Amino acid sequence: MKKIVAFPVVCIALMLVLLSAGCVQPPATLPNTTGTEVDILYAGGVGPMPVLISTKQIDGYIAWQPFVSIATDAKIGQLVTYSQNLPPDNKWDNHPCCVLTTRDDMVASNPDFVNAMAAQTILADQWITDNPDKASVDLAEFLAGSGNFTYGNISVSSTQVLKDAIPTVKYTTDPTPQWINQTKDFTNTQIALGYVNAKLKNTSASDMDSVLFNFGPYTKALEMIKNKKIVTPAKLSQPVGIGYLKGDMHGGAIMIAVKEWRYFNDTYGIALKPRDQTAARPEIADLIVNGVTVAEVHLIPADAGPQLMQLEATGSIVMGYAGVPPALASIDKGSPIRILMPINTQGSGLVSAINSPATDWNSFMNWAAQRSASGKPLKIAAPAKGSIQDVMLKSALESSGVTVKEVS
Repeated sequence: MKKIVAFPVVCIALMLVLLSAGCVQPPATLPNTTGTEVDILYAGGVGPMPVLISTKQIDGYIAWQPFVSIATDAKIGQLVTYSQNLPPDNKWDNHPCCVLTTRDDMVASNPDFVNAMAAQTILADQWITDNPDKASVDLAEFLAGSGNFTYGNISVSSTQVLKDAIPTVKYTTDPTPQWINQTKDFTNTQIALGYVNAKLKNTSASDMDSVLFNFGPYTKALEMIKNKKIVTPAKLSQPVGIGYLKGDMHGGAIMIAVKEWRYFNDTYGIALKPRDQTAARPEIADLIVNGVTVAEVHLIPADAGPQLMQLEATGSIVMGYAGVPPALASIDKGSPIRILMPINTQGSGLVSAINSPATDWNSFMNWAAQRSASGKPLKIAAPAKGSIQDVMLKSALESSGVTVKEVS
């Protein structure tokens, strides 16, 4: 889902009890971490992290894919653990990550268009799950022109990175009760930390679902897929924008929809056909349903979630593929936006510097204790304060008896 002040104890305690669900295997025996400190540096997104770790400015980072696999494939970092296995027990499995959002006025004025795009998203997510190797080629071309991911002196094959990363992401559009509850719990965490303090803070628990979600298009899309008949929307009179994060594989559904348009057209009668079929990253596509061109769709890349949600709030785009935190922040500000469905869960991980002694959570805790004892606490980068990755890391550290300090 781009790119200082310790939290009060009460806020950390709140984070520890939130987002509980799933099944996680805890480490066998954790070291005594009394007196251990880990420092968190906010990197302003994931983009700077490979350079920071390769130049030894940080000891590790927590990030979403493909930046976990970039570190391991470039041999500048090594995996400590994927996010679903972070402590405490029974907490992070299938945790929320990225979502599809849309404007309320788009649903009201063009419901069949929104339903069709919801169906396309469901189908594309399933295609990634069913075809991970081909998806890695498609996504590598869209994200990096099939070349390398390059960060300063670091360069690594985008296709290999995506091939390694895709199995660690769950591409799912199913808003399960677990996912709904975890998303609302994360909302409450953001409220407790003061990151959202307007509309959502003043929303009652009974009204939270209706303020955050609109699952109507998802339900309609599932019905159309089951019946093998996508309803043809009325033709839109003006082009519409759909936003995505240009360096993020989690919004892969919109990328795969464009790259594999022939398959979706031939199999389901829906396609996002790129105007320029030679472009690695097309900018304009035609939405074609049952052979009828119904919309000119502009594919709008954004550098980061807040930027994408600002585009949606102002109407520059009508739908967006972004992370849960920026979606919540936009809704909290009163933007006429709601979440239609998840587009993936999990897909993050903690990496440590290459050749460090940390290869799992237990050894990471031992390393942290040793570094604290020497007066040089570990410095771990997180994308942004209040991000899902930030909350997960702090919760894991606190549950393991570690003091968290934010540093610049």
